Amino acid sequence: MSGTLVLVRHGQSEWNLKNLFTGWRDPDLTELGVTEAKAGGKALAEYGIKFDIAFTSVLIRAQRTCQMVLDAVGQSSLETIFDQALNERDYGDLSGLNKDDARAKWGEEQVHIWRRSYDVPPPGGESLRDTGARVWPYYLTEILPRVLAGEKVLVAAHGNSLRSLVMVLDRLTKEQVLNLNLATGVPMVYKLKADSTVASKEVLGDMSAAH
Repeated sequence: MSGTLVLVRHGQSEWNLKNLFTGWRDPDLTELGVTEAKAGGKALAEYGIKFDIAFTSVLIRAQRTCQMVLDAVGQSSLETIFDQALNERDYGDLSGLNKDDARAKWGEEQVHIWRRSYDVPPPGGESLRDTGARVWPYYLTEILPRVLAGEKVLVAAHGNSLRSLVMVLDRLTKEQVLNLNLATGVPMVYKLKADSTVASKEVLGDMSAAH
């Protein structure tokens, strides 16, 4: 048996609450987001895991979630690596727009395609495939080797950067990943085999709360 990989999507952000496209913009967590992040940390503390290293993005909502998880498991000063490879999908020209306003400007169908297709990016932004194209190499070179060495690794990131990872770990097709929604603050615990495939997966919380 190899190591353990834990993925946590950040808690609700201020722009999630306002129904805005966020992407690489940097709003903070809401009070609910803080509660969600702490709940995820509590679930991991009860699970009994201790981490060897943590990875997160360069955006504050993921960084604060990461820190609250580490606080909850009693590892507040654990080495944490920040990298924009783990950033949320870049929504380009949609960033900062209200989703209803975007629908009014470009049409319901076009906005739906940008949001939910696999390989059609919004103007100036990234598709899910584009997001994966930066997440996957980073995972393979920086994160996976630590897990395969037997370490317990925390990754606190974003809905789409984590969907890219889950797509590979769970062997989802590009059609299946479009229907994947990750709950905020809910840890997913993967145990990996020596060949990097998944030996087991546990979700520590209520996935029905997925936004």
